[in-house]
Amino acid sequence: MTNKTSGDKINLFTATSIVVANMVGTGVFTSLGFQAAGLHQGYTIMVLWVAGAIVALTGALCYGELGSMFPQSGGEYNYLSKIYHPTLGFAAGWVSITVGFAAPVAAAAMALGVYFQSVFAWANATALAALVVVIISIIQSFSLKTGGRFQNYTTSIKILAIVFIIVFGINSEPSGDMPMHYSSSVWPEIFSPAFASSFFFVSLAYSGWNAAGYIASEIKNPQVNLPRSLFLGTALVAFLYVILNYIFLYVTPVSVLQNENGPVVDIAGVAAHYIFGEKGGKIMSLIISFLLISTISAMIMAGPRVSQSMGNDHKIFSFFSYANSKGIPLIAIGVQCLISLFFIFTATFSQVVIYIAFTLNLFTFLSVLGIFIMRFKSPDHPRHYKTWAYPFVPIVFLAITAWLIYFGFQSNPIESLYGLLTALSGIPLWLLGRKKGID
Repeated sequence: MTNKTSGDKINLFTATSIVVANMVGTGVFTSLGFQAAGLHQGYTIMVLWVAGAIVALTGALCYGELGSMFPQSGGEYNYLSKIYHPTLGFAAGWVSITVGFAAPVAAAAMALGVYFQSVFAWANATALAALVVVIISIIQSFSLKTGGRFQNYTTSIKILAIVFIIVFGINSEPSGDMPMHYSSSVWPEIFSPAFASSFFFVSLAYSGWNAAGYIASEIKNPQVNLPRSLFLGTALVAFLYVILNYIFLYVTPVSVLQNENGPVVDIAGVAAHYIFGEKGGKIMSLIISFLLISTISAMIMAGPRVSQSMGNDHKIFSFFSYANSKGIPLIAIGVQCLISLFFIFTATFSQVVIYIAFTLNLFTFLSVLGIFIMRFKSPDHPRHYKTWAYPFVPIVFLAITAWLIYFGFQSNPIESLYGLLTALSGIPLWLLGRKKGID
């Protein structure tokens, strides 16, 4: 049973902060070493990040229309249920409950542990990651107002720190030795399996551009503020990402991006060493570890709202609908916390990244495809916002995402298959619920 009051609503600034915080974190601070392992042209890597920006921006523009049509919390669960069939929406919600947020929370927490351990060698990265997830889950359990303020402060500090790195990086001596100019060897790299594999890490970095859709019911005037928050947050992050990765390549030698253990995860800390010196680099690594708290917090705020929406709609998950007197979905937060802890203690960072990217691409593809379906089926449905440059924008998103899904299966079949099976496993669960009369 839901014990939820109307509570406070999230304004445009906080909704945008949640989008930014969901996006900025794990991927941009950890993935460059994995890209440099297979790509040898800095120009190609920059193309990779610009392409990621295009996917995120086109996706945000499309989700703005979906969110204005269906301004309820739940994201893909909400959209796919209404556009296609409740079965498909249930499968998307099942993915959100099991891995859609819990796995990115785990990846961000694991990265936080790595950064902290790079400064304090005595620290146990895994234990720290688990502790942070538990503490932030508790903070987000107090009230929407407390969680929103915490989100605003941590996100603002995060953006200032990134701008700080960019400004000082531009004025640093160039130590990077990866070719940054265009050459004929760029095109073979762009069409190589390494480029496709690297795109999964970039896809993770840009994931979160749809975050406001998961908390639509909590946003003031969602038909207007939801599309705005998606676009503003995504545009800001895309701009910062492209410049930040240029700075990383500008100051960091290729040989440093790899070590005897493989790709370097704490790339921002390594780059900071060349910008600020050894001591300054350690201080920046410590700062970045704390900045990842904002990313973890945003996903812990957004994810349980999907579980709560499913609990309201499906009796089989009715326990997720329980909320305290301030409308906080306590059980949903607790379950997501436990699943995140499972990933932290059982999976490697790269496995989590690929598993997340493939699984989420499936449902964002179907959601954006739904714009064409709704324009055809329900042309008179109220739309406070329509996708800019339709149909070009959704076509670009669908084409690139389809390419990612295809190469995901081709280059990482095991992780991709696990992701697909996770999504499909929600369907028999939905059918079981209906058969037993509990859905």
